Amino acid sequence: MTPDELQAARDRTVPDVVAGGLRVLFCGINPSLMTGATGHHFAFPGNRFWPVLHLSGFTSRQLRPSEQSELLQYRLGITNVVARATARADELSAEEFRAGGEILTAKVERLRPQWLAVVGITAYRTAFGERRAQIGPQERMIGGSHVWALPNPSGLNAHWTTQTMAEEYGRLRTVVATDPLADTDGA
Repeated sequence: MTPDELQAARDRTVPDVVAGGLRVLFCGINPSLMTGATGHHFAFPGNRFWPVLHLSGFTSRQLRPSEQSELLQYRLGITNVVARATARADELSAEEFRAGGEILTAKVERLRPQWLAVVGITAYRTAFGERRAQIGPQERMIGGSHVWALPNPSGLNAHWTTQTMAEEYGRLRTVVATDPLADTDGA
């Protein structure tokens, strides 16, 4: 991918990977330029989402971004707080995050996943006005969906290693898998 092709992806949107009956709807901050250019979520090579998803036990093998539609067979999906692609999340305004939180709320109320997992604590705090939120399960529910804040899998997030992220994502996986109301076939 050339620098010009990446820049041409600025402000593009990428379709969600969603369906009814999801166990977890993973919510990124916003698409990277690579995601905007390819149409595949978490496509930037340094992003650790796909390895972490596998290491945490959500998928039976590590999927490639181009295989994102296979998430649906695991009853997993992907969306974003802010829809437009940027080079860095710090290019987004607080107003965009708050508006994105409203759009995300409507989407979750419509799709009714068992869990909404926001991958980025700062994005979660800003979108939902919860300045003191920490990584882990949240008190907030959206419709009938529980909410969990997870570490941002970006390679820029040096506070978390792939292994420590996989452990945190694994905490969510364990809760999802042990919910007596959830069908746990396939993961």
